[in-house]
Amino acid sequence: MSGIELARALHEEAVRPLLESAYPQLRYAAARIGAGSEVLGFDTARSADHDWGPRLQLFLTPEDARRHGRAITELLAERLPRRIRGWSTHYRRTGDPLNPVSHLEPAHGPVVDHRVTVHDLPGWLTTHLDPRAARWTDTAPTPTDWLALPQQRLAEFTGGAVFHDDLGLLTATRARLAHYPDQVRRYLLASQWQRIAQEEAFVGRCAEVDDDLGAAVVTARLVRDLMRLAFLMHRCYAPYSKWLGSAFARLDTDPALAPALRAALAAPDHASRERHLCEAYESAARTHNSLGLTEPLDPTRRSYHSRPYQVLHADRFAQALRRTVTDPELRDLPLIGAVDQWADNTDLLGRPDIVHAAVDTLTGR
Repeated sequence: MSGIELARALHEEAVRPLLESAYPQLRYAAARIGAGSEVLGFDTARSADHDWGPRLQLFLTPEDARRHGRAITELLAERLPRRIRGWSTHYRRTGDPLNPVSHLEPAHGPVVDHRVTVHDLPGWLTTHLDPRAARWTDTAPTPTDWLALPQQRLAEFTGGAVFHDDLGLLTATRARLAHYPDQVRRYLLASQWQRIAQEEAFVGRCAEVDDDLGAAVVTARLVRDLMRLAFLMHRCYAPYSKWLGSAFARLDTDPALAPALRAALAAPDHASRERHLCEAYESAARTHNSLGLTEPLDPTRRSYHSRPYQVLHADRFAQALRRTVTDPELRDLPLIGAVDQWADNTDLLGRPDIVHAAVDTLTGR
């Protein structure tokens, strides 16, 4: 049973009846969003070893959250069934600050330590996405607001499932953040092509000095950049590294792309590594042309200036896209993109306050 199915059962079979009985006039949303492999649809039996089980979020109006939040938490602790679909509803915390996870175990006392958390949506957004996110329940993020949102966090908010929403606010806000706006997407695509342009010649240069390990490392970086480019092209959010390959496999990419990426990573020598990388570049270039975002560009490989390395000259795609970015907040920015295009430290990307400050500094806000 998936974590989302288990969360749905928890709501339908336990939480909803209790709320309808104790708070018949309460309007709320129930969802399973945020952190957790089940939100992205990647949970397996292994996931049950920590922070997995019957759990969900309840979103109330700010007034109702203040008035009823604690009482609802206590009500559920006292009256939730001890098990849902065979799974305990009681969690044991490790108590270890270096390993702050929880584990399911049978409940033996009068109450369960459950994982049905009560929030108001503006507060949840501020904590999980961005310090200024409270206003996004009414209006879309600005173009530069989007640059401070890691795709993993966007995937966590727009993924998962909503089981009930008679407020409508959660559903509307998820729809508002489901995809990058056109101008933001064009800027991010240009920045991603620019990343590829920066390093596509390095594979050949490493090979010239017999640095096979270095060439393999650069190849792996380029493969990751091409994968993340595919997410932008297909208007999907890229998860962080643990689930990047699993999510990539679900994209409807050009049939030549994934085999070329795998072959480039497994290549035993420079010639085959370069050949397969160029196949991947050309696949990405064809997909770019199919999107109609710029004039069609020659998608074929070529020499890197006077050097014998075969590349795409990805800067052609970056600059063509840049010329289509007309939004005044974005058009003069350097092609560094959103925060997770220039930083990949998980602890950093999990701190909205720090990300917010860094992006504001880089964009001059």
